[in-house]
Amino acid sequence: MCLGTAQAAVHPQVTAQSFLGMVVFSLGYPEQGLARMRAAISEARRLAHPATLASALGQGAKLLPFDGDNAVLDEWVDEMVAITTDQGLPHWRAGTTIYQGWAKVKRHNISEGISLLRSGLNAFRAIGAEMWMPQFIAFLATAHQIAGEVEEALGLLDDALQVVERTGERWFAAELNRLKGELLLGRGDTAVAEELYRTAVRIALEQEAKLWELRAATSLARLHCDQGRRSEAGDLLAPVYGWFTEGFDTLDLKAAKALLDELS
Repeated sequence: MCLGTAQAAVHPQVTAQSFLGMVVFSLGYPEQGLARMRAAISEARRLAHPATLASALGQGAKLLPFDGDNAVLDEWVDEMVAITTDQGLPHWRAGTTIYQGWAKVKRHNISEGISLLRSGLNAFRAIGAEMWMPQFIAFLATAHQIAGEVEEALGLLDDALQVVERTGERWFAAELNRLKGELLLGRGDTAVAEELYRTAVRIALEQEAKLWELRAATSLARLHCDQGRRSEAGDLLAPVYGWFTEGFDTLDLKAAKALLDELS
C-alpha cells in the first residue's frame, strides 16, 4: 500500500477518478461519467484495497438511479455488502445498507426497502456522517412517495433541503426541489410546484449541471403541456435536450425525447 493510501484510508487517485465520474455525469456527459466510474471501480478491484473499492462502488451507485440499470445496481450493492461485512467498515456499511434499500425499492419491494433505508440512515447519522445525506434522504422520500405516503415524503425532502442549507452540499439541491415539486403537483399545488421546478432549473444553470437542468426542464415542460402551454413547453425543453451529444439511451433523455415528440 502506498503512503498516500495509508494516510487517506482510500487510494487518492482512484477516489478522485470516481468523483470526477460523478461530476462529468452531472455536467451532461453520462456515457463519459459512467466510463470513468467503471474505470475507477476496475482499478480499485485491481488494487484489492477494500475501502477504496467500497468507496468507488458507492459513488457509482449514486449514478445508477439515473442510468436505470437495476442489474448493475444489484451487482454493485452485493459486492459492497461482501466487502463491508468482511472488512468491518462502519461508514461504508451504513451507506451499503442505504443502497440495499434503494435496490429493493427499484425491485418493487417497497416495505423492505423503506426499512433498510431507515436503518442505513440511522447508522449513517450515528457515526456523525452527513456527506451525501441529501440524496440518501431523497431515496427514502421517493420510496414513501411510491407507497402513497406523500406527507411523509414531503417532510423528508424538507429535511434534506435543511441539510443542504446547513452543510452547503448542493450537488443534489436542484433535484430535491424538483422532487418536492412533483409531490406538490400530485397534491394539486400547481403554482408552488411550478416555482420549485423553476428553482431547480435556476440551480442547475448556476452549476452548469445539464443532467439536473434536463430533469427539471422536463418536469416543467410537462406541466406546461398539461396546462395547454405547448409552445412554451417546447421552447423550454428543446434547447436543453438539443445540447446533449451522448447518453440518449438513459432514462432522462428518453423521457425528454418522448415529451418533445408529443409536443411536436
